[in-house]
Amino acid sequence: MHKAVVAFGALASLCLAEDIDFIRDPGVYGPALETVHAFYNQWPTGIAVSKTGRIFSNFPGGLDPTNVYNGSNSIFTVGELTSLKQEVAYPSREMNSPPGGAINYTTTPPTGANYPNYLIGVQSVVIDSLDRLWILDTGRVLLPDGSALVNSVYGGPKLVGVDLATNSVFQTILFPETVAYPDSYLNDVRFDLRSNITTSGKGVAYITDSSSEGRNGIVIADLGTGESWRHLDLDRSVRSEPQFLPFVWGVPFYSIPQTGAPLTYLSMGSDGIAISADGEALYYGPIGSRYLYSVPTKLLRERGQTSEIMAQQGVKSHGQKGVSDGFETDSQGRVYMGNMEQDGIVVFNPQNGTTEMFLRDPRISWVDTMSVSTDGYLYFTNNQLNMAASAYPGVDRRVRPFGAFRVKLPDGASRVDLTK
Repeated sequence: MHKAVVAFGALASLCLAEDIDFIRDPGVYGPALETVHAFYNQWPTGIAVSKTGRIFSNFPGGLDPTNVYNGSNSIFTVGELTSLKQEVAYPSREMNSPPGGAINYTTTPPTGANYPNYLIGVQSVVIDSLDRLWILDTGRVLLPDGSALVNSVYGGPKLVGVDLATNSVFQTILFPETVAYPDSYLNDVRFDLRSNITTSGKGVAYITDSSSEGRNGIVIADLGTGESWRHLDLDRSVRSEPQFLPFVWGVPFYSIPQTGAPLTYLSMGSDGIAISADGEALYYGPIGSRYLYSVPTKLLRERGQTSEIMAQQGVKSHGQKGVSDGFETDSQGRVYMGNMEQDGIVVFNPQNGTTEMFLRDPRISWVDTMSVSTDGYLYFTNNQLNMAASAYPGVDRRVRPFGAFRVKLPDGASRVDLTK
């Protein structure tokens, strides 16, 4: 009887304990999250918003084998978002349909198709300060079973400029195999169109190479001459950290490089990229790292004998900012970056060197790409990359729809204009 009374008392105490109101994580922080688009079909990464409000996205076959055009399916690698739930191939269905498909099976092993005038596996779409759309094609896609990411061949990796007024291509820059290696993965791009920074007067593009094979770096392209080169090759700032292990939604993000392969650590290098509001600094960071880095853009544009040494010596660390994919800058000079371990986006202030939380929301899992528009909003995709079959435990846990969202920027900030 005594034991029963004691047990009853313990139970009563337990019930009372459950009523204690402990402080808890609110889960939500920052400006209101607005839905822009729901992707029910293909899996997205990039997003770009024009001055007139047109929105574009891309669907990389290098990260999802179901995004690969095979010569007969309806897949496209770049699309325009035409309604809340619909996308159409852009700039045309034909350009998204390389003859015979995105993979060349006549080589051993198979390689990416090498068509300069067709899109193979696009990783990023970006709109520059002149309101032109640029398409960054890796030239690489996964085999249908996901067992290998095929190497690229000259003609596949390229930067394509599209005039939004006519929906036609006005420029294509092909990257030689000494710049875009066969195992490179050209990931994201930013533009500086100021006429005084190059002899050609047309500006430059800065591109991250995030290749999991490890030859990471920054690619620079002269938009006037079409020439391209690399800097920061194998610098510590562009490579993933050893045994890097983030946690997203409480699950460790071990990588599974190919179907059936053993688990490994996250090894993606330089990925996110943003240019400062004055064009003088390039911010970047590997996915396999929590650190934010920058380098003076003038050092990246140099091509002399000691230019690589000077570029590496010019790298600056801005401390930790969490696990990030896409970056973006606003007209006030602030740098926005995803923080997947906190279900949100952080912001770096170059004026005082601090990184703070900008946005948190339980709907956010993997912020992939960002785009600041002239309407004063930050647009971004949330694509659940951490839940793909290429991540632990090796089962595709993604749930459609994937999302595109936007949030209002503070202090009347807008898109950076680098034309003067």
